[in-house]
Amino acid sequence: MKASWHLPEELIERYLAGHLDPVQVMSVESHLARCERCRAAVPYEEGWLAASWEGIEDLVDRPRPRPVARILRRAGVPEHMATFLAATPALARGWLVAVAAVLAFAVAAAHLAAHDPVRSLHALVTFLVVAPVLPLAGIALAYGRHVDPVHELQAATPMAGSRSLLLRALAVLVTAIVLTGLAAPLLPGPPGLAGAWLLPALALAVATLALSTRISPPASAAALAAAWFGAVTAGSGLAGDELLLFSPGAQALYGMAALILVPLVYLRRARLDPGEPR
Repeated sequence: MKASWHLPEELIERYLAGHLDPVQVMSVESHLARCERCRAAVPYEEGWLAASWEGIEDLVDRPRPRPVARILRRAGVPEHMATFLAATPALARGWLVAVAAVLAFAVAAAHLAAHDPVRSLHALVTFLVVAPVLPLAGIALAYGRHVDPVHELQAATPMAGSRSLLLRALAVLVTAIVLTGLAAPLLPGPPGLAGAWLLPALALAVATLALSTRISPPASAAALAAAWFGAVTAGSGLAGDELLLFSPGAQALYGMAALILVPLVYLRRARLDPGEPR
């Protein structure tokens, strides 16, 4: 749309001299963007403009993908999907560093206590208790207006809503499982026991998504994390067995729960609209 008025010469001079306040500068530049006549009245150095544009043209036309997006593309993920998943707030550097730090601390504590069987067992149990909860924090931060700075922009795209949450939750779950899986073999003790966190993690992650059809993902993740820690404490205190929740019978229950909850999440996926009024 063409402008129906033009900038006074005195205003252009003040703009060039830098004597306008920020609000006036924004107003002038907004007008210049759609008024060719006023743009022509603002002098500029053609050589500087050409050099500046040459320096940013390649970045504008072909922005450099994030490391996560490059890894996903090498794994065969389509470019648009890799770019979308790389923008997951939970996959930001802070969350990944936090997960790695927790796992490194657990492994280090287990090795420091390796000479003492009782302390070594406590360190292993701590790892098994904490590991299933790590994906929950990522799922809670995967999507929503309170955690994603570009949520409003994404909410208007076909990727918005349940599809975004499910895809990002899957990406977070896989990332957490890979990181934890790399740490598990480094733990002292029986190899089978070091992997006893996997089914509880899967069951808790799917349960978080199922509960997110009723309440927000952050509230769902917090409630299930609290329930998990409470169950571990109760099992250890009442039964006197720190490994009760990681026994073969408990593992079978986790697997059954995941199998039951996955269809439930699929059937209720239309209600997965995080951060929006229900």
